[in-house]
Amino acid sequence: MDIPGYNNRPILFFDGVCNLCNRWVQLVLKNDKKGQLVFASLQSRYGQRVQDELRKQYGSVPDSLVLYYKNKFYIRSSAALKTAKLMGGAWALLATGFIVPGFIRNAVYDWVARNRYKWYGRKDACMIPTPELKARFLPD
Repeated sequence: MDIPGYNNRPILFFDGVCNLCNRWVQLVLKNDKKGQLVFASLQSRYGQRVQDELRKQYGSVPDSLVLYYKNKFYIRSSAALKTAKLMGGAWALLATGFIVPGFIRNAVYDWVARNRYKWYGRKDACMIPTPELKARFLPD
């Protein structure tokens, strides 16, 4: 997938109406000290392209987090763990979660993802970044 100007940066796609996903984005923005991660909602133009590509590759589309980095998609628990690793610092320690077999990690991830609206709620529209953060989001 080609996104001009962003091909070498990790891009985190998230459910823009999910309060839990938005909190995760806020946490990443605050703790990504290198400022390397950029963001886009899955509802955005680029998010729709990602979903089309994932349908081709996997037949289904995760609806909460997708990380695209170095021409590779990370989905479900792998997206969250790889994002934590990229944030660096103490957050990188969460990447030790990769030692847990994927079927276990993803079962927990899927359970949370299935219940995220019930537990955390949802917004009526995707978040709009502040002018200071706009450069960290893909243009729509």
